[in-house]
Parts: sequence; structure tokens; C-alpha cells
Amino acid sequence: MSLISSFWDGFIEKLGKSKDNNPVTYPLLKYAKPIELTEDIITVSVDSPGAQEFLEKRANEIEAALFDHSKKKIKIKFIIKIPSKKNISPPLLSFEPSIEDVFVKSGLNKKYSFDNFAVSTSNQVAYAASQAVVKNPGSAYNPLFLYGGVGVGKTHIAQSVAKKILELDRNKKVYFCPGDNFTNELIESIREKATGRFRKKYRYLDLLIIDDIQFIAGKNAVQEEFFHTFNAIASSGGQIILTSDRPPSSIKNLEDRLHSRFLGGLTVDIQPPDFELRSAILLIKAKEKGIEIDIEAVKIIAERITDCRGLEGALLSIYAKTFGSKEKIDLEAVELFFSQNNGEKKKRINPSEVIKTVCSFYNIKQSHLKSPSRAASIAFYRQIAMYLLEKELGLTLAEVAGMLNRKDHTTALHAKHKIGNLILRDPNLKKEIDIITQSLFQST
Repeated sequence: MSLISSFWDGFIEKLGKSKDNNPVTYPLLKYAKPIELTEDIITVSVDSPGAQEFLEKRANEIEAALFDHSKKKIKIKFIIKIPSKKNISPPLLSFEPSIEDVFVKSGLNKKYSFDNFAVSTSNQVAYAASQAVVKNPGSAYNPLFLYGGVGVGKTHIAQSVAKKILELDRNKKVYFCPGDNFTNELIESIREKATGRFRKKYRYLDLLIIDDIQFIAGKNAVQEEFFHTFNAIASSGGQIILTSDRPPSSIKNLEDRLHSRFLGGLTVDIQPPDFELRSAILLIKAKEKGIEIDIEAVKIIAERITDCRGLEGALLSIYAKTFGSKEKIDLEAVELFFSQNNGEKKKRINPSEVIKTVCSFYNIKQSHLKSPSRAASIAFYRQIAMYLLEKELGLTLAEVAGMLNRKDHTTALHAKHKIGNLILRDPNLKKEIDIITQSLFQST
């Protein structure tokens, strides 16, 4: 086997086993053929212009994986294989996006699914109703209105329904929308005189999920538009799922006609998780993040912390403290954590803890965060780390940039403004930042 073939085969094998590989690019790279390898460039051939264009758009991500494999900066160049006259194969069919791409396009978070949703007495009615909606969307319970306090799993259930429906038929038109995003999009479409485009986006969906629907209350134009959106989807057999922190009857300044529509399906109250459910959630979170934890340690955390997001925050915080010194989180580590944080104000933390916690939360390697890669996903998580380093630790922008191997402070300044603005518009991102921050400064 030649040196280049050995290098490429090793890279593909490692990529296929890695949790961080991109399932979209891996199948195409697997069948690509290495042509030439120099000190800093590898040239590979692909079967079609479509494959070439697709992979070239993701060159940064692939080069980051090459860096992780070889510890060298290697550029990748794609060329189209010219078939021999004796063996001309039919052209490659148009590339079909992966189910993960479909989820992203629909506004869904990769963290939520029925596979990692724990069921107990506090949420079993909501779970059963969601299963009925999956089997008979548009007819079982329409709308399905889920309400409850912060962190009880409303968003998790709603997005799990959406994912399951898309898994069954990825051609379904599904969209998950935070309530304030619906408002902001409508205002923007009015300003740009593009309400037609707005209506085309929302009124022809097979499933629309509005998270925190209470945000549209008191906004007359928004309520008017949502009323017609609701009617258009429901009348065409589509499904609507709404979540809120309160029941329809308690949403002030909600129009009577919307109040009537909301009560026309099934309204489910999701209660805070009981001890058993909190324990199950902790075990699920630990498994997702590859954290070993004793069952007795789980019980102590579940007894002391009643909020779901607080559970994840505590788990990450304890893990950050024990990482490197223990193989698993045990009872001693948990008791030490709570004794240290009992009555304590914000603890002093170092920058490496921030980076470690961000990487643990998003399941990425620290080496990727500090690598030269400018792949969109890695860059975004790097910006979150920069935002937290500046905001929570008070580091200078130059210090922040240095912690993540950036050349100058302008990268950190861009991250500060970008993440700060996104938090104001994206409730899901705000929740994630809150969980990370809470895990860093956990107090009871």
C-alpha cells in the first residue's frame, strides 16, 4: 500500500469512528480517491461536479479533521475523476440531505429527541399525547398545548414530536419557532413589504411549533397574523403544537378567538420532575456526555436540586472539578461539591474551566476549539467560549483571543457582540448559555 493510500485510509477510518465526524461529508469522503499528497496539500478525486461542489463548501471542516488526524495543517483539493471509455458509470444522483440537515432546516436542536426523554408521573400525560400526535398529526389533538414552569421539558417534547414526524417522512414541512421570533419575523416582513413571503413560509406547514406562545399576547397585528396562520394550517390537515409557561386562561391580553382556538385541542400541564425523574434525567445527561457517575452520587444531586437545568449544570460543574483526578463522579465528589458551594458566592474559576465546560456541554474536543479551523459549528462554539471568558471572568479581549489561539482581539470582540445579540433573539441559545454559566458558578 502506498504512503498516500495508507494516510487516507487511516484518516477515513478515524473519521468514521469519531463522534465529531460530519455524517453528511463522511459517505462522500469514504469513496473519494487520494491522488497526490505533498507537505501541505492532499488532492483527492470524486465522481461528479455535484460531489466536488458539496465537499468544497465544507473544506474547512474536513481540514480541521485532517489537522486532528495528522497534527499538521493540510489543505484539501478536490478534482473530478475522469472515467475510462471502457468503464463509464452513470452520473451520480443528486445528493440528498441527511436527516440531521433536515432537522437543522426545521429549526430543531440536536439535543432533543424521544430517545433521551425520561418519563414519570409528572409528564406521562404529555408524553402519551405527543405519541398520539406522531401517529395521527392534525387529527389526534390539534392544537396540543403544553404548559409548565421553566425546565420541565415542554420544548423537549415538542421538538421530539417534530423529529419523529420527519424521520417517518422527511418531506413533511415542519418548523419550530420561538414565540418572539414569530413576532420579530412578522415585524421585519412588514418593514420590508414582504408579508407574502412570511405567509408562504408559515401557512403551508404540516407541523408548526410555537415555543412560548405567551409572547404574542397584547400584540394585535401579531395575534391577527397568527390567527390566520393557525386556521390555514389546521384547515389543511396540519398539526399545531404550542408551549407556554401558563395555561391559556392565564395569558393576559390574549384575544378571545385565539383563546378559543387554544382550548380546542388538548391542554396538558407538565409538573416539575419528581425525584425519580430527576435521577433518570441525570443518568441520561451523564451518558450523553460520556461522564461516569455512581448511582448514589446521582441520588444526592437529585435530592438537592429540583430544577432540570440545574441538574445538568451541577453535573457539568462536578465533572469539571473531578476531571483528571477521578475516573468517575462518586459520592465523595458530590458531597465535597455541595459543602464547598453551601452559602458561597460566585466561586473563582480559571479560563480553562470555562473552555472545558463549553466543550463538555456541546460534546466537542478542546483541541478543535483551539485549532485553526473556521468550520461554522466549531467557530460558533468558540465564540460562545469567548463570550463567557469576557463576560463572566472579566478577561480583556486580547487575553480571550490568546486563550483560544486567535491572532488578535478583534475575533473576541466579534464573538462578544455576535453571541450577545443572538441571546436577545434566540431563547434556546440563552437557555444553553444559562446552563453553562450555572454549572460554572453553581451555588445551592
